[in-house]
Amino acid sequence: MKISTKGRYALRVMIDLAIHDTGEYVALKDISARQGITVKYLEQIVTTLGKAGLLRSMRGNNGGHRLAKKPEEYRIGDILRTMEGDLAPVECLQGDENLCPKAEECSTLKFWKGLDDVVNEYVDKFTLRDLVTETEKNFGNDYSI
Repeated sequence: MKISTKGRYALRVMIDLAIHDTGEYVALKDISARQGITVKYLEQIVTTLGKAGLLRSMRGNNGGHRLAKKPEEYRIGDILRTMEGDLAPVECLQGDENLCPKAEECSTLKFWKGLDDVVNEYVDKFTLRDLVTETEKNFGNDYSI
């Protein structure tokens, strides 16, 4: 499993919005300037996050984006799965049912299932608040990676 640029940048956007939350909407150009990510690429990311209900967006002069919930209510796994899809290490574990015709006789399935469980447990044990706290500890309010 390899997390794409969109997945990594989505976490950065969510952290940025949490750190700069004043109750107002944050313009993409401001996030872009702080994070060094083009506005065009950010538009793709926030569109996906917004469709998933993770962000609220508003158009216009005072428009922009903000978190839909408190940072402690977001699991990192949910943000990553929104951007990446299923985090399963092998195709046969994607979705609810394993449709592989060799599943009954597969000697590696248990191994892959264990890896899938570990990855999902790990990303789900952290919240956006955890990453914000770590970021503030390391960078203060001057966050950019």
